[in-house]
Amino acid sequence: MSQRVEEVIETKKELMLLLESRKDEMIAIRRFLHENPELSFKEENTAQYIADFYKGKDVEVQTNVGNGYGIIVTIKGDKPGKTIGLRADFDALPIHEATDVPFKSKNDGVMHACGHDGHTAYMLILADCLIQMKSSIAGTIKIIHQHAEETPPGGAKSIVESGVLDDLDLVFGTHLFPSHSTGTIGYRSGFAMAGRTYFKLVIQGSGGHGSSPHQSNDPIIAGAHFVTAIQTIVSRRLNPFEMGVVTIGSFDGKGSFNVIKDSIELEGDVRYMNEDTQQLISREIHRIVSGIELEFDVTCELTYTADYPPLYNDPAVTAEVVSILKKSDDPDIKEVVEFPVFSGSEDFAYYLEKVPGVFFNIGCKPKGVERAFMNHHPKFDIDEDALLVSAKSVAEVVCSYYAID
Repeated sequence: MSQRVEEVIETKKELMLLLESRKDEMIAIRRFLHENPELSFKEENTAQYIADFYKGKDVEVQTNVGNGYGIIVTIKGDKPGKTIGLRADFDALPIHEATDVPFKSKNDGVMHACGHDGHTAYMLILADCLIQMKSSIAGTIKIIHQHAEETPPGGAKSIVESGVLDDLDLVFGTHLFPSHSTGTIGYRSGFAMAGRTYFKLVIQGSGGHGSSPHQSNDPIIAGAHFVTAIQTIVSRRLNPFEMGVVTIGSFDGKGSFNVIKDSIELEGDVRYMNEDTQQLISREIHRIVSGIELEFDVTCELTYTADYPPLYNDPAVTAEVVSILKKSDDPDIKEVVEFPVFSGSEDFAYYLEKVPGVFFNIGCKPKGVERAFMNHHPKFDIDEDALLVSAKSVAEVVCSYYAID
């Protein structure tokens, strides 16, 4: 065994003990953040809390990075080595909390219903422990406290475009999911999460009275045809071995029962696992809209915005991370399992477009619960023991990568 590997093993042992000793602090931070959630691009107090945490510590802190309140904390080890990025998001959702926890949201209509409070809590303590041990670190660690993951255009893209991460060799992120019990870590190599596109269609017809339909151009009929027609994109245009989803989430055609409306508005989203599928669906939706204009003699205004790209975990890095975690002898890391492809989207994908890395999942199902409420549910909750699992799993990966020449 090389001296460097022996040093890393000792460093890891010390780091794990430090994390264990500060588990209660992780939980306290998570509960404070849970009580004080802020929406995407409005996380001023949360960002200040994070920045204050690092005051007086031997690190470089950059605030207001990107298109909002992003924070980059640079921990420079005393030895040369790789530069690794670790990301945790900190925005909340516009959801009325329905849990009965004593640290329930104090901001009515806003809730940490996706676990970002937990992401930030474990990352703050992990970062602080790494700062304390920087004399043993061979390389540089950049902590990415990211704003606005939930709301497009998101924070990740602008942070990448700012150039502050141009020196990264690798990037890692985690997400709490209550689909699995605490101690379970999930991974997926290659395309792991879907890309997402938002669209809005305004159909302008000519209104009139229901007794004289021939004197009007009914946008509701045109809209109903659009709803039906776009479902044929997936069923008749997309290769059946590819994944694609087209959803109409809103059809605003409300009016009087005997009046033909002048215009209507539809909104929806598209999910896909690769850019070829995204381009095919985009082309077909635009083609269908053009056809509706001709067929129904209406005018259409289509807004079509690609929000987040598909999330692609580098296969080689994923294999290395899985190997590291499976070899872990830490009792809090119980199993490492392959997760299915998930059709949700994540702006962590922007980091992975620029730098190889892995985004993996941390089980956090509350104890005694057979079927937990999932992310974005008003009753979403976590087993707070998962915070330590998150910190330890990332620590395992970071320490092991510094042992590789």
